[in-house]
Amino acid sequence: MEYAVSSDALKGKVILVTGAGAGIGKQAALSYAEHGATVILLGRTVKKLEQTYDEIEAAGYPQPAIIPLDMKGATKQNYLDMVDTIEGQFGRLDGVLHNASLLGVISPFDQIGEDTYDDIMQVNVKAQFLMTQAVLPLLHKSEDARIIFTSSTVGHSGRAFWGTYAMSKFATEGMMQILADELSDTNIRVNAINPGGTRTAMRAKAYPAEDAELLKTPLDIMPLYLYLMSPESKSVNGECIDAQPK
Repeated sequence: MEYAVSSDALKGKVILVTGAGAGIGKQAALSYAEHGATVILLGRTVKKLEQTYDEIEAAGYPQPAIIPLDMKGATKQNYLDMVDTIEGQFGRLDGVLHNASLLGVISPFDQIGEDTYDDIMQVNVKAQFLMTQAVLPLLHKSEDARIIFTSSTVGHSGRAFWGTYAMSKFATEGMMQILADELSDTNIRVNAINPGGTRTAMRAKAYPAEDAELLKTPLDIMPLYLYLMSPESKSVNGECIDAQPK
């Protein structure tokens, strides 16, 4: 399917992107800004966020903002404070891209460490749950809001050795479906994207022997990210869409 949006589809919108320092999150932030959005860059590494910030500024797009936050250690109060900051600075929030994830280790089920399990569930599930709870009141004030979660092929169908990462993505899809159903009569649309094999550091860690040059880049899969964040996707809710359908 072709996902086409107008060049100013996100003009005037304020969009929060997690994991905005690298990979798909960085590209999404740049693409959203290119289409008119004021982007809030969230991540744990300030230096990387500053690089994304500088690229957006250099391109002449709307001035972004940075929120440094380590989702592994963040508490419910941290997310409530974050929302206060966003409301104080921008007065609104129109979209959230939940992009940040931890991969953990690829290992047999019986060798998954409890610490690894806890860390992945914290970042990939609980942090997104707490953040979404915190941002919902602001999103309800928007005329046309979006929440996009990030799933995985192993979030549709479990696969050997993918352990906690796969479990976390099953949970992510479930959370998306519950929210989409609850919010179906509101101005908020909730969906998920499975990016597929994409040229990122996480992919390289999972598939070290793979030729990365054969993979699509984050920019290649952006049409879907733009579409689901834009007014054009008003009728889409509760879907997990593959960015690279087979």
